[in-house]
Amino acid sequence: MVKKQLSHTEILDDSILWNSLKEGNENAFSILFKRHYAHLVRYGNSFLPFPEKVQDCVQDVFTDIWIYREKLSDKVVVKAYLLACVRKRITRSQERDRIFRLSSSIDTVEFLFDFSIEHDRISEETTASKVSHLNHLINGLPSRQKEALYLRYTQELTVDQIADTLDINYQSANNLLHRALLSLRKDWKGNICCILMLVSLTF
Repeated sequence: MVKKQLSHTEILDDSILWNSLKEGNENAFSILFKRHYAHLVRYGNSFLPFPEKVQDCVQDVFTDIWIYREKLSDKVVVKAYLLACVRKRITRSQERDRIFRLSSSIDTVEFLFDFSIEHDRISEETTASKVSHLNHLINGLPSRQKEALYLRYTQELTVDQIADTLDINYQSANNLLHRALLSLRKDWKGNICCILMLVSLTF
């Protein structure tokens, strides 16, 4: 039954694929790899400005998942789990290679992702100057707040999942989002719902 479903990759849920790979299904593993690889690399590039090292880290994560598949938990949100694994793997890579000599934790490394909302992707009612100003405001936020926004509105994680990814508690994750949105609301003269919509358009 599962093998038959795997031929219809467009309708498979991550949880189905996850449980299938835990049972040793290579096809399920391959589908998950192809589905998540690009956005995991993009996330990794936000910490480490060395694309080849980031790709190695992402591939190492998937290698470990396959090797230790029988020990994996059944109840995980796959996307959030993979993001957290990549984050931790990059931390170890940085510490091992001493790329960031003064950093002992990824918490002290700047989130390098630049939000870039393209004018031609949004309503004509929003002027280019407003879009440029919003980009500037978002990219000027503290690193952790910007990362929380990225995880919430670009990766579409819940607050619980953001907390797990950042290895902090729920309240701390919620505070990061709250402070970021308060700052944007204060400095950008526009509807907060519009801000959230625009942030979700970044890739």
